[in-house]
Amino acid sequence: MIPAVPEDSPRVIVARPSTGDKIFRGILRACGLSVFVITGLILVFLIIRALKAFKFMGFGFLTTQSWIVGSPQHFGIAAILPFGVLIALIAMVIAVPIGVGVALYISEYAPRRLQRPLISVVDLMAAIPSIIYGLWGLLFLEPRILGFESWLGRHVGWVPVFSFQLSPSLSSNYANSTFIAGVVVSLMVIPIITSLSRQVFSQAPQGEREGAYALGSTRWGMIRSVVLPFGRGGVIGATMLGLGRALGETIAVTLIIVPAFHFNYHVLESGGNSIAATIALDFSSFPDAGSMGLSALMAAGLVLFAMTLIVNMLGAVVIGRSRSGISTG
Repeated sequence: MIPAVPEDSPRVIVARPSTGDKIFRGILRACGLSVFVITGLILVFLIIRALKAFKFMGFGFLTTQSWIVGSPQHFGIAAILPFGVLIALIAMVIAVPIGVGVALYISEYAPRRLQRPLISVVDLMAAIPSIIYGLWGLLFLEPRILGFESWLGRHVGWVPVFSFQLSPSLSSNYANSTFIAGVVVSLMVIPIITSLSRQVFSQAPQGEREGAYALGSTRWGMIRSVVLPFGRGGVIGATMLGLGRALGETIAVTLIIVPAFHFNYHVLESGGNSIAATIALDFSSFPDAGSMGLSALMAAGLVLFAMTLIVNMLGAVVIGRSRSGISTG
């Protein structure tokens, strides 16, 4: 009787990590988990400090358009929250096409001798402190952009956000507006989108590039059929990261806008606000750690923190559903 021959099966190779590998792996794991720990500690801190304000105002904290933390106390973020979102949207409308266009030029069109200088300039723009952007926007950009704002008010006023209730002939009415703040913030977001998008575009498969050319495609056709689909997830991630930066920008917005606590969606009119700018302006006014005013600022910061967290989570979901390269072919 012939004995049964056991079926072939893959051999399991077990590598025993050395002591150094275990230590290195533990350090890396601790570094990764520290991100969650730090984020959780910040969230817990904000919740504890904001409880007093939330208990006092309740749901009205999200619907009240006034900010009175003295006597009588009546405050909410219904006015400053839309201002911040509007500034961020203006910044993204300007920054996304410019950032993606610059990234495509550097990775696909720029001569090799210009690529390194352009990359260095983009990285340098990302490293400039926000207060420098704010001072530049206040002292240089604002006097020169008032004419363009006036032109928008006169010729594009049929668009609701560009409509202007005051006299368009008075250019001073356009100073310190939400539009100017959005333009300055866009300059801070462009380097982020450009740098991340360029890195993704440069990693498009060379074989698929050459295949597109072999089929008679032009350079723009190759970019449209290979590079852009491959880098779609990266561009979405860069956009979400830039949106998070725009929502939380503080110093530049504080220097440019005139604080207002009544929401007005006409972006060309003077006056505006954001949660970050409100916190920066009012924080020094409440030295008492247990005061209602400081708790109100913490509550506003908690809402901003939650918004940024939600934006990043949505960005991760979108990137997961449209990973780079899955539609390239």
